[in-house]
Amino acid sequence: MFEVHGVLDLIFWLLAVAALVMCVWALVHAVATPARAFAVAGKLSKQLWLLILGFATLFAFAAAVRYLSVLSIFTIASVIGSGIYLADVKPAVKDIGKGGNSGPYGPW
Repeated sequence: MFEVHGVLDLIFWLLAVAALVMCVWALVHAVATPARAFAVAGKLSKQLWLLILGFATLFAFAAAVRYLSVLSIFTIASVIGSGIYLADVKPAVKDIGKGGNSGPYGPW
C-alpha cells in the first residue's frame, strides 16, 4: 500500500477514488444502454462514448493507484468527460427503448 504523509495526501487520494467511481458508473451505464438510444436522443454515438469513458476510467484508475497525479490534466479531463456523460447524456437516453411498461402502478 502507500503511506499517507498528511491530510492533503488523504484528501487527494479520496478525490481520485471518487473520480474512479464516477468514471466506472458512467462506463457501466454506457455499456448497458442500447446504441439506438444515443442516436434517438441526438447524442454522440455509443462507440465514441465508450471510447471516451474507457480512457477516462483508465486515467482515473491511474490516479487512484498513484501512477498519475490527481491534479494531472488527464485526471481532470476524465472527470469532465464522465461528468458530461452523467449530466447530459444519461438523462437523455434513460427512458429510450424501455417500451410502454412504465405506468403509474408498474409494468403491465
